[in-house]
This record gives sequence, structure tokens and C-alpha cells, in this order.
Amino acid sequence: VEPEQTLEIASIRPTDGQTVGVAMPISITFDAPVTDRAAVERRVAVTTSVPTEGSFRWMSDEQLNWRPKDYWRPGTQVSVDARLFGVHSGGGLFGAEDRSFSFTVGRDQRARGDVNAHTLVLYQDGQELRSLPASYGRDIYPTQYGVHVAFEKHEIKRMRSESWGGPAAGTPGFYDEELPFAVRISNNGEFVHVNAATVSQQGRSNVSHGCANLSPADGEFFYHWVQMGDPVEIVGSSRPLTTRDGDIADWTIPWEEYRQGSALSGGA
Repeated sequence: VEPEQTLEIASIRPTDGQTVGVAMPISITFDAPVTDRAAVERRVAVTTSVPTEGSFRWMSDEQLNWRPKDYWRPGTQVSVDARLFGVHSGGGLFGAEDRSFSFTVGRDQRARGDVNAHTLVLYQDGQELRSLPASYGRDIYPTQYGVHVAFEKHEIKRMRSESWGGPAAGTPGFYDEELPFAVRISNNGEFVHVNAATVSQQGRSNVSHGCANLSPADGEFFYHWVQMGDPVEIVGSSRPLTTRDGDIADWTIPWEEYRQGSALSGGA
């Protein structure tokens, strides 16, 4: 029987065959709201090459995530099988296809940004690699504290303040710039990027609109070093990162609360 309405997977993260950092959650985004979450979740399996405790969580009606309780172990091979063909997801929607993908967890790399010390410290395999002078968000636009996840890279990124709810054109603080070596760490407009105009403040004061500013040399190093899925933890700020700030806020949610977001745990 051909269903009148189908539920399709609009996107996955990580992509098939990708190597990612230790903080990357699994995300499956659907093209329509899922009303029978349990029916869909029951048909998605996560298999790991080493025992890994983890849980699903519905971040929205369209997005199902899975993350380990703690960061992934480097070298873990992960397979995801979404056997959704013919599954009734509620509202007359039936799964259109089965989908499988796999990925590998790469090196243990982490960055820790201290907004009061004005540093971005890079760690690799548990050892400090470099401490980079940085400038974070000024008081009115603080860089949000919490575990961010690197998930996009742009050699050149056009940035406009109004795109994230900042100053509009013609008002004080408005900017429209193309900036190099930009790594997105949240959907709320926060990046780690080069800003040559703030080099004299980097390591001394916070003058940005919320991004982490680095020098041309340090920003280029970070851009080439960072893996998609590496955690970037910001500390010392006055404003927390929350689930309202993008679709990779998994690490801002306490573990037991995260588990309750699974439809099969009785919480969603």
C-alpha cells in the first residue's frame, strides 16, 4: 500500500564516514513533526565498537539525538541503523525509507575558553598543547558559558550583527564583515575566529559581540587543528548556554534529565 504521507530523514549528523571529536552527538532530523516518538525511536539502533553508555533525547518534534553519558572514547566505531520504512510515526505519516550511517571518533581534543583570563587553552590527549590569547564578549554581549561543540568551518565567513539578534543596520554596534578562519561553536552566532582588529585586546580584555577572537596566526592554527565535534568549554561568563541556543546543546543538560528526553524512558 502506498501511503499518502511519508516521513523522511532530512539530515543526519555526523555524516557517513566522518571522523569526529569526542563531544559530537548523533542527530537525525526529520522533514515533519513526529507525534509517535516511541514508535520511531524504537526502530533506531546505535552500535559501538566499545561498550558505551548513552541515551536518545528528542530535542524537538523533528530532531532525535543520541549522546554518550560521557565523552566518546577515541577510536570508537559507531553505526546507526534507522529502520523506519513503513513505521507509523503518528498523524498518518509512515516512514519512507531505512537509513544507515557510520562514523569514527578521532583524537581526544578539547578547548577551554576562560573569559576572565582571556585565554583559549587547547588540550590534546589530556595534555595542554597551547594557550592562545583571546578576547571574548563584552559585558553587554557575553560569550555564553557551558560546553559548546565545534560543527562548522569557514575559511571566510560573512558576519552580520542583526543575524543573531544583535544591533541592526544604522544602530550603534552594527557590523557586517567578512572574517577569516571561522569555526562555529553554536547556532546562536558564536564562533572562534580571526579578528586582526582586536589583537591588542586579545589576552587583556573582552571586546567582541560574543565570539572568541584570535590573532591571524593563532586563529589559523585553531582552524586547522580543531575537529568537528570537539568540545569548546567556556567558563567564567555571566550567561549560560542553553537548549534555546542551537541544536547541539546536549552537554548543557544533566545526564538524568537528558535520559528523560527519550520516549522509551517514559519522559518524552
